[in-house]
Amino acid sequence: MDMLYTIAITLATLAVLVAVHEFGHFWVARRCGVKVLRFSIGFGPRLLRRTDRQGTEYSLSAIPLGGYVKMLDEREGEVDPGELDRAFNRKPVMQRIAVVSAGPLANFLLAIVAYWALFMAGESGYAPVIGEVEADSIADVAGLEAGQEIVAVDGAETPTWQALSFRLLDRIGDTGTIRFAVRYPDSSMVYESQGHLDRWLAGEEQPDLFGGLGLAMYTPEVPPVVGQVVAGGAAQQIGMQPGDRVLSADGVPMPLWMDWVEYVRQRPGQAIALQYQRGDQVLTARIVPESMVEDDGQTIGRVGLGVELPQMPEELLRRFDRGPLEAFGASLERTGELVVFTLSSIKKMLVGLISPKNLSGPITIAKVASASAKSGLESYISFLALLSVSLGVLNLLPIPVLDGGHLLFYFAELLAGRPVPEKIQALGYQVGLFLVLGIMVLALYNDFSRL
Repeated sequence: MDMLYTIAITLATLAVLVAVHEFGHFWVARRCGVKVLRFSIGFGPRLLRRTDRQGTEYSLSAIPLGGYVKMLDEREGEVDPGELDRAFNRKPVMQRIAVVSAGPLANFLLAIVAYWALFMAGESGYAPVIGEVEADSIADVAGLEAGQEIVAVDGAETPTWQALSFRLLDRIGDTGTIRFAVRYPDSSMVYESQGHLDRWLAGEEQPDLFGGLGLAMYTPEVPPVVGQVVAGGAAQQIGMQPGDRVLSADGVPMPLWMDWVEYVRQRPGQAIALQYQRGDQVLTARIVPESMVEDDGQTIGRVGLGVELPQMPEELLRRFDRGPLEAFGASLERTGELVVFTLSSIKKMLVGLISPKNLSGPITIAKVASASAKSGLESYISFLALLSVSLGVLNLLPIPVLDGGHLLFYFAELLAGRPVPEKIQALGYQVGLFLVLGIMVLALYNDFSRL
């Protein structure tokens, strides 16, 4: 059932993104007087089709991994002399640029609308308060202390964990100064300090943003209370239930959840004398952790329990309520930041500052889409907006076969006063296709490696 849910959410997500992108091309083409022959969601055999009064066929095709808008064009077939003025290739270069640009711009517009809706509904998050600082780390040298709240990084405000993470993501691979602004609890005084980065987290497959600075952010202590019991696991077999509290293992007290986790991890296949509490009852049992091999080859134990997470203190909750105009301005700013961040990340990946293993393909997208949908509508819309920005930016890259490649040729035509020779365009499309297929293969390889 989970697999069907993941597939359904993924197909719905792709359908929305593709439909918006292709509608951008379609809408502007129609406004420029171009005859649109087909508007298709998906590729391959057409499952459903309908034709409007202007002769445009709308279709849903069998392979749901994209879509296209087919326009009347002499380069793709013979055109009736009476319709030459409606052929895409006969339109002025500025109109062709507008039609090609409209797809990615539609994706950016979708992100703006999505963020506007989220900001109108109200945004919330928890303040990034420092829990611990590692000695001699970047944070320690910068003078950061436990209990301080990080209110800004490099002059950009960080009112929540999410905002702080985004600012730190933007510094991966950098060398130079990083500036912090912090304040103590119950104080309005802001103190500024700085640290030094040297190819910070460059090439890391799974960069630890806070750990890379030598920080552990504050979280409430997590007591050993069971939140979930995995079906078929050792804990279910002995009858443990959500709400049970682990008291001791082999007579050793377990005051925190991580004490229990570490005790189990170190004892794969070894029987543990467990004492736990359910309501007013104290129960005992013998539990044997099953063995599991991690990616690094280490064998650890697990019993199939998930933790019941405690609530963060109410005073650390930050909520932002915006009116329509303020929310619109914030959505423009958020979308612009993501565009710049995506371009910066691509650049860093090309020069080796970000590991290419961070490149994700359809399997990762499917997993994240499913997880975000399960987390709620707000989480899913935020993911949809992020994905829409990524799709828009990637399509604008100057690679032939992508929208950006077409724009490259059209801008060259605009400057030179004549079209780029067809032989050069054909060669460019071959190179572009090779690059795109290579990127897709790498993304799929990364996906399967993560599995």
